[in-house]
Amino acid sequence: MELGYKRRDGVVLDLGCEGPDGYVGWSGGARPHYVVSEGWATPGYLPTPVSPGTWKVLVGLHRVPPAGVGYRLTVRRATPAEVAAERDAQPEAPPVPERGPRRKLPDVDGMRWLAADFHAHTVHSDGALGIEELAALAVSRGLDALAVTDHNTTSHHAYLPLVGERYGIRLIPGQEVTTDRGHANALGDIGFVDFRNPGAQWQRDVEARGGVLSVNHPLATDCCWRMALDHPTAVAEVWHSSWHALPVLHNWGGPLAWWLSWDRETVPIGGSDFHAYGNDALPGAPTTWVLTDGDDVLGGVAAGRTAVSADPTGPVLLRLGDELLALGSDGLLLSGFDAGRRPVVGERAVLGGAGGPWWLEDDQMRVLAVCG
Repeated sequence: MELGYKRRDGVVLDLGCEGPDGYVGWSGGARPHYVVSEGWATPGYLPTPVSPGTWKVLVGLHRVPPAGVGYRLTVRRATPAEVAAERDAQPEAPPVPERGPRRKLPDVDGMRWLAADFHAHTVHSDGALGIEELAALAVSRGLDALAVTDHNTTSHHAYLPLVGERYGIRLIPGQEVTTDRGHANALGDIGFVDFRNPGAQWQRDVEARGGVLSVNHPLATDCCWRMALDHPTAVAEVWHSSWHALPVLHNWGGPLAWWLSWDRETVPIGGSDFHAYGNDALPGAPTTWVLTDGDDVLGGVAAGRTAVSADPTGPVLLRLGDELLALGSDGLLLSGFDAGRRPVVGERAVLGGAGGPWWLEDDQMRVLAVCG
């Protein structure tokens, strides 16, 4: 299947597929064609038998000018050689890299802190790297866990266990449920969440299946959150890489203000939203620290045991009951909702911290770490 149109004046058409037995996949505006067969499909699509019945090409009107745009769809049967050529053109798996330094944080009641990133993309949507390449990059950055959250597809999920085992990292199945009214990450091995439904239905589906739904970059430019929900999500991407993308945003208080007004009990997580080298922050910028019981990363998130720092090695603020532990934070200021500011003295400082949220900032009010 191939979609052709004049890519000018900001026009973007998205592309997807639905077969006789249901949804097959999505590539959005990332590529103009796809191949589907029983043995293999273009990343973003599920391998599916080409069975008799009604097949639908899904065309999303992402950016269309008032005058409209003409497009052409070409659907034809691919030869086995063409399918093999598409498959062979996919990124090759790199060797397992040397692991980046693993930061040692204090265990709590037999649980340990793991370094995670809850937002990243691959060639299964609009990312530039294969799953293996992304895993290798995350390991080299010192991460213990990474959620792979391609847009409106779960085609990457089947590959994650073996890739994670090979590269020594927990790859968390995710889907960035994506519309022009907002994005949310559906985290967990919970199946496809249909982006064509209202946001409140996403929430109900994820909760019913035992997953975690996180509103993404709620203050982003053209994809900020503008959807009604039954109630505020229990988890949110409070810290997105765009927060520190430009010098002018280093002391931008918008994400904190949104968090405090959304729900102060919301569990904060962070996401790099990595797509490609030079295009986004690298995995782990920011880093979400999750206090885990064994390997249950999402269980730690659901229980609210998280903290977020700018990167794996920067200042970090951890909750220990009604106290806060600030590490690598000498000279920074501890601040909280309606709580003023207190100086942090020493590389390891224990401070009172009932309630929350809390964050660490410098003398320019640039936020460097947060916790609930």
